[in-house]
Amino acid sequence: MERLHETLSQQLGRSLKPSLPVPQRGRAYRCRCGQPLFFGNNQCLKCGVALGFEPDSGLLLPLDPGAEPGVWVAADGAEYTRCANHDNAALCNWLLPRPAPAEAPARGAFVQTLCRCCRLNRVIPDQTDPAGREAWASIEVAKRRLVSQLIALGLPVASKLSEDWAHGLAFDFLRQMRGAPPVITGHAGGIVTLNIEEADDEVRERLRRALREPNRTLLGHLRHEVGHYYWDRLVEGTPWHEPWRALFGDETWDYQGALQRHYRDGPPWDWPARHVSAYAASHPWEDWAETWAHYLHMRDALDTASGFGLDASDVDLDTEPFSPEVLGMAPDAQTPAFMAAVNAWVELSALLNELARSMGQPDICPFVLSPVAVRKLHFVHRVVRAAAGAGP
Repeated sequence: MERLHETLSQQLGRSLKPSLPVPQRGRAYRCRCGQPLFFGNNQCLKCGVALGFEPDSGLLLPLDPGAEPGVWVAADGAEYTRCANHDNAALCNWLLPRPAPAEAPARGAFVQTLCRCCRLNRVIPDQTDPAGREAWASIEVAKRRLVSQLIALGLPVASKLSEDWAHGLAFDFLRQMRGAPPVITGHAGGIVTLNIEEADDEVRERLRRALREPNRTLLGHLRHEVGHYYWDRLVEGTPWHEPWRALFGDETWDYQGALQRHYRDGPPWDWPARHVSAYAASHPWEDWAETWAHYLHMRDALDTASGFGLDASDVDLDTEPFSPEVLGMAPDAQTPAFMAAVNAWVELSALLNELARSMGQPDICPFVLSPVAVRKLHFVHRVVRAAAGAGP
């Protein structure tokens, strides 16, 4: 059996890359001084140089102060300004291209503006409240990882507030107020709403246990809810709709009734044979959103592992690989790459779970993929590729 290192380095490096709509992007970076850097860093801890994330390239750049206040210069001479949320609780490290001279309001200081990620925010927590600032900081860490991945995949990411009112995306981060209707985490009309109590580890853990959701995280919530957004954007009313319905089910089935039954009675006993999670069995829309979130989990984890040169060649994992037959369709030029990614994910997630158990922690990836779930992941993969202009 191939070792995990071979699966990641060879299958991902040689087989998976050609199938991606954009080059692979990991989460491993190095400063010009040689110090390892990470996605969320604002400053190198060794040499002290300022850092900024450039979303189009996916690079974390060392920066020098420019000739004018508010301007930063990368090694290639490109000039940037920082996101306006760099110096508040969000601690955003994203960059924007320096405005052209004609766009600047005056010579000298440049007006800070919001980056591609922060301009998606419609409502943020109360920043006069310390708990609100703390919640926002945690939420933005997860949201930046989400949005950077969406951009890397070539998916449409535009602000509903300032760029595309009809089809764009926006986020409301709300706190439950006494006497007001409950804040329900969800999606409607391009607006993703998140109850900021989910940023409280104690609250989220209590809900995780009560609702029997083993992988309840801020990043998981955001990935799930944007799955609903992209269903509206990429599937509904398109040529994908009928094939989607044949695989996931009829979405016109009573949605609220389905959720009520799920929380009252639990999932059907055989849900693992057809879905990535128990909640996915509640309704076809939730099946899509859970599968979408799992696809993003899988892609990001594999990219991160590959970027860090993960080497587990001394670990022998006896996992049985999936074959292309599970996809239920004739293989095409992209099939080997997708199957390599899925099988690498099975091995990587098994190793991650064993590492977590060795530390006395719950499984990092509490999922077991069935052939039907793999078929659904493949459908998501094809929709993503098509949206990025890379073909079905």
